[in-house]
Amino acid sequence: MEKIDLLVYEKKLYKKNITLIAGVDEVGRGPLVGPVVAAAVILPKNYKLEGLNDSKKLSEKKREELYPIIMKDAIAIGIGEVSAKEIDKINIYEASRKAMMIAIDNLSVKPEYILVDAMPLFTDTPHDAIIHGDALSLSIAAASVIAKVTRDKMMIELDKKYPLYGFKNHKGYPTKAHLEALKKYGPLKNYRFTYGPVRDLIIKESCDLCEK
Repeated sequence: MEKIDLLVYEKKLYKKNITLIAGVDEVGRGPLVGPVVAAAVILPKNYKLEGLNDSKKLSEKKREELYPIIMKDAIAIGIGEVSAKEIDKINIYEASRKAMMIAIDNLSVKPEYILVDAMPLFTDTPHDAIIHGDALSLSIAAASVIAKVTRDKMMIELDKKYPLYGFKNHKGYPTKAHLEALKKYGPLKNYRFTYGPVRDLIIKESCDLCEK
């Protein structure tokens, strides 16, 4: 299989003398609990890092290996998060966009251009929303790794507080073990109450109480 040049989008911008390019991505749309987290990363021109790719294609061990290298090498990194409570208020799509905008605002260096994974942004900075961008742009791939590791660390901390739910294992995603724990112990305040499994459980509990 032909190897994809993950700098193809960046190189088009380099030819226009644009080098401060922010890759932006988010993680955490699917989990039932916790925030959606985004990262914005500006890499040095023609940056190379062996093994860097879309975070979904990497093992947890590999992501954790790449994370400190990206943190050290990047020109600037911004993180944005939107809580479960706000996700319930504005929906996950808008929450994902908001987390991305916060991440961009938190960059210590203003980008000349933004490459973002599939999400049109509300910004005056020129940008491209690239479908499957995390697998096509090195800048977006770097952002996906930073966002994923950042969010995973949050879930590991939550696991220390509530070990019965197994957050360190499933990171909030609706696995069988997670759904069983949710049913047994009930939702915490960190849950997304508009998400089906959580909402349905609350409705069922309310109906059960009504019948008693």
